[in-house]
Parts: sequence; C-alpha cells; structure tokens
Amino acid sequence: MLAAANIYLIGLMGAGKTTVGRQLAKNLGRRFVDSDHEIEARTGVRVPTIFEIEGEAGFRARETQVLGELAQEHGLVLATGGGAVLSPANRQCLSATGNVIYLYASPEVLYARTRHDRNRPLLRVADPLAKLKELFLERDPLYRQVADLVVEAREGGAAALALAIEAKLSS
Repeated sequence: MLAAANIYLIGLMGAGKTTVGRQLAKNLGRRFVDSDHEIEARTGVRVPTIFEIEGEAGFRARETQVLGELAQEHGLVLATGGGAVLSPANRQCLSATGNVIYLYASPEVLYARTRHDRNRPLLRVADPLAKLKELFLERDPLYRQVADLVVEAREGGAAALALAIEAKLSS
C-alpha cells in the first residue's frame, strides 16, 4: 500500500496532522508539506489574515488549488487543513492520488490541544468547544468517507503514532 503513493493526513485542527506528518515523512525519507504552511508561503501572509481579507471561501479556493498541485507529486507526505474535505473536488483528488489517513480525536481532546492557539480563525468565537463539536459533526463523516485508514490521535507521542501508521500502510 505504501509504494510511491502520496500519504495525506486529514482531521480536525489539533489532531496532530503536522507533527505526525513530519515524523512520518522523516521515517520514510519523504518530503513533508503542510498545506496551510504552503498557502502562507505562497501568499506571504498567515491563514488568519487570508480569512480576514478573503473570507473562508477565498481561503478554500486557495486550498483547492494548492492541494491539486501538490497531489501531482509522488511520495509526498501532506498534512491538509482541517476543512479540506469540505470540497468534493478535494476529497476526490486525495482519494485518487494517495493513501488518506484520518487522525481522529474527540472535540474535547481537540479543545484541550487548541484552547490557547490564536492562529485558528474558526475558533475565534465565544465558545470554541461548541464550535469544535459543530465542526466535528459536519466533518467526521467526510473524513471517514475519504479515509483509507482511521487512526486515533491519542496523547503519547507523534513518533509512536507515525510508526503505527507506517506499519499499517506497509501491511
């Protein structure tokens, strides 16, 4: 299942996509890209600024463009933004060009991980936990629809989780 196919990590914000992805890429000797960081590098501004200027729709259009371009590479480990699965085109692109790994975590766990992070535009609301629960209800079915593998993103270290993913993909 591994071969030269891309590996895409999906899940809600705070699931560990970037940390686990970086470790998985290191283990496999592959290039790692975080799609949000790639968008920031291309635009020269942070994701929250894109949201402020262009709104979520503008950001999502940029995200679709970047994912489409990165999916043309081979052997890439890519951490997507949490909302990448909202677009049917993105879901189809990910499914068609690689192995999709859903890093699952409950909204409560995600809240504990993100509650002090000011770089999460969707959580700049009065009740971030309620927002995470709303996002989870909307996105969990989409993550599961596109995932080749669902892995619980528990506490305990990115290295162990990366090794577990690698083992499951190799079998």
